[in-house]
Amino acid sequence: MPSDTPDVLQYSSVRSATTFTQYRWRALIGVTFCYLFYYTGRQTLGFAVVGIQHDYGLSKYELGWISATMLWCYAGGQFINGNLGDKLGGKTMMIAGAVLSLAANWLFSFGHTFPFFLLAWGLNGYFQSMGFAPGSRLLSNWWDHKHRGFVYGVYVGFSGFSSTLAYIFPVLIVGTMQLGWVWIFRLAPLSMLIGAMVLLLFVSERPRARDLAVADHSTEAAPPEEPADDMTSAQRYALVMKNWRLYITGLAIGFQNAARYALVVWVPVHFLGIDWKTSSTLIDPKWITVALPVGMALGSLSNSWISDALFQGRRYLAIVSYMILACMTAIFMMFIPHGSMVAIAFLFLCGFFVFGPASSFWALCPDLFGRRAAGTATGVLNTMSYMFAGVGEPVIGRIIDVTGHTSIIFPIVAGLCAASAVLSMLIKR
Repeated sequence: MPSDTPDVLQYSSVRSATTFTQYRWRALIGVTFCYLFYYTGRQTLGFAVVGIQHDYGLSKYELGWISATMLWCYAGGQFINGNLGDKLGGKTMMIAGAVLSLAANWLFSFGHTFPFFLLAWGLNGYFQSMGFAPGSRLLSNWWDHKHRGFVYGVYVGFSGFSSTLAYIFPVLIVGTMQLGWVWIFRLAPLSMLIGAMVLLLFVSERPRARDLAVADHSTEAAPPEEPADDMTSAQRYALVMKNWRLYITGLAIGFQNAARYALVVWVPVHFLGIDWKTSSTLIDPKWITVALPVGMALGSLSNSWISDALFQGRRYLAIVSYMILACMTAIFMMFIPHGSMVAIAFLFLCGFFVFGPASSFWALCPDLFGRRAAGTATGVLNTMSYMFAGVGEPVIGRIIDVTGHTSIIFPIVAGLCAASAVLSMLIKR
């Protein structure tokens, strides 16, 4: 009957909004869960450094180059795979990256020479680059500008918890299970298959794939579709790279990421020396190192929220404040004894402030370029950030070899954070 039509339409609208809300949350949870395990395939090298040196006689300088090769291949892969995420879809790219990275980790575990390790870890870096930027694109398909700070806070925050798993798994494998270093690369990355399976079964690429309304006036409507699919790769790159703010942001996050990887790779070496198993310190050093990724995770969860709640969307203020505090904390770390509660507290704070601004940095990509080039923008920016991180690794390894003091990483981290703070003042976005 005609009189029933408005009620039918209203019910259909409510049902559509409810269905969209469910799929949107499934996208956030699924992408975040998949990426939660990604770092177990690339941030575990620091726990194998001592074992590789003992078995094959590699120097820390050579191991720094192995780490740098992974980071540079990751950077180059980001430049390519961010755009492929826009073109082929984030879901496909993330699943393929997880499977291929697992294979590269197993390949690395059978290494015995410097060139072999270099090649295997470089391949792993490229495959790892198939995760973050494509995942960012998938999320931007479901969440609009109003929710972006929250979404990126969760996404980047849980990548910090991924670092925690990348620390806990090797500790359990080498310490508790008493297995050799090769099993770090064989067992820990298996977790990536769990994340890939969840993404495959529970997440849709975009609302259109589920025939959901993309233009609705309710607060739970999908973000309106942008004319993205008809853009060529060249057009996406041109749109991104002609914006001068990209380069300032890239330099700022480059120094921040170099500081982050200086901690991720060399803190286990600093706290877990050759004699760490017979150490007489009050607290087992292997558990002290876990404070770093826990701090990183909580820091990234907090920074984007602070940029909205305290600084009214001026993300550069949140970034600068954390970088200054990271600089101060890193300096204090030089003078703190290994096996103490003070070491745990300051290592937690160091990770908190160093990695915290990442969520605010990445939220700038869709803000500046929209969803039509969100993956490409994220990939290009990530390329710049990991180029910086890659330069730092062999340099730090050489400095440690020459000085004989692993604590030298902390003044280096302080200087990198200071440079990031200065550059971030120019973003003002």
